[in-house]
Amino acid sequence: MAFQFSRLNTSTMRTVLLCSGVAVVGLAAFRYFYVIGRSCTSKKRLDGKTAIVTGGNTGIGKETAIDLAKRGARVIVACRDEKRGSDAVRDIKAASKSEEVMMKKLDLASLASVRQFSEEILQEESHIDLLINNAGVMLCPYRLTEDGFEMQFGTNHLGHFLLTNLLLDCIKESAPSRIVTVSSAAHYRGSLNFDDMMWANGGYSTVDSYHRSKLANVMFSRELAKRLEGTGVSTYSLHPGVINTELTRHMVAGWKIIFAPLLYTLMWFLTKTPKQGAQTTLHCAVSEEAEGITGKYWSNCAVKKPNKLALIDEDCTKLWEYSTEQVKL
Repeated sequence: MAFQFSRLNTSTMRTVLLCSGVAVVGLAAFRYFYVIGRSCTSKKRLDGKTAIVTGGNTGIGKETAIDLAKRGARVIVACRDEKRGSDAVRDIKAASKSEEVMMKKLDLASLASVRQFSEEILQEESHIDLLINNAGVMLCPYRLTEDGFEMQFGTNHLGHFLLTNLLLDCIKESAPSRIVTVSSAAHYRGSLNFDDMMWANGGYSTVDSYHRSKLANVMFSRELAKRLEGTGVSTYSLHPGVINTELTRHMVAGWKIIFAPLLYTLMWFLTKTPKQGAQTTLHCAVSEEAEGITGKYWSNCAVKKPNKLALIDEDCTKLWEYSTEQVKL
């Protein structure tokens, strides 16, 4: 009886170990293929090129700036906090072994700041080969920019809309050049309301507002491609993935300490590092594979079909005209 029990335990243990091994391999494969995804494999050099990265002082923007600097580009880190920007420039120089990195103040929630930044860039730079519209705000409570725009739509869309247009002549003169706008898969849940884009009539939802701003990013990039046809400038919008940043760490801080280890583990499993999250941005910015594929939405270093609302030509044009009016372009 004891012998049979021992054999049964051994058999059961083998089954458990086998199932555990299969589960671990399966979870590892899921994380590798569906969470981390593809990487930018291009070895393209950018010597003599100038790149602007908004929000290049932190997260995927900072990793993007490091990579571009490693390729030899002159990188301009655009951010609103001069202290954090200066610290980031020091880190980027150290990581890239390049001294061709500088910081300029830019607050996308201020049209005056966008205009001042653009004026300085056009005075100081002879060409702009890459514009990476990366900066943004996410899930903030209802408040207005200094120009009276709802914060998420005003920063994520209108700020970059004005910036891109003010720099556009220089970007066209630098062709072949690229404009890369970081959106999100959240845009699939977005919608526009041209009668109340800023939620002035109430009903504000921090989540819905974020979705709307990210949909606007995709529509802007698509309309921009149509308007730049034949100029040699390619445009891209993209989903970087779900990134483990300060935002997720703050979310965990609100939970009881007993749940924190589990939540941190889940976040590690289901999110990318900033470096991993920068790969689709870099693919769109430098890869030969993406050359000339303009106006498309990208995810995991490949073209994806966007929200069907982003494919309505009339609405993309209407958003452009609305944005032009709002920023007094």
